[in-house]
Amino acid sequence: MLFCPTCGTLLLTEKTIVDFRFYCQTCPYIYLVKQTLSKKVTLERKKVDDILGGAEAWENADKTETVCPRCSHPEAYFKQIQIRSADEPSTLFYRCGNHSCANQWNEN
Repeated sequence: MLFCPTCGTLLLTEKTIVDFRFYCQTCPYIYLVKQTLSKKVTLERKKVDDILGGAEAWENADKTETVCPRCSHPEAYFKQIQIRSADEPSTLFYRCGNHSCANQWNEN
């Protein structure tokens, strides 16, 4: 994507009989393409916050008797979090009670 250096609008492409060009639909700017254009931009991933609060949030969570789907441990910590609109039910999140497993899953 190229932008107009005059007004900042996204440039459109057009193939004419003679040439290929970028043009601005807002102002009279035209850029004739004389060679192949290539530009590679690597995107950096943003750090995403853990919606469950990280490991510290599970320290005071309540425990229940439910089986971990990964290691079959009989106990798990649980929390209810409202992640959808207020008229939808809360989502129940679990974390395995076996600290070496620490698998997390949810129940809608």
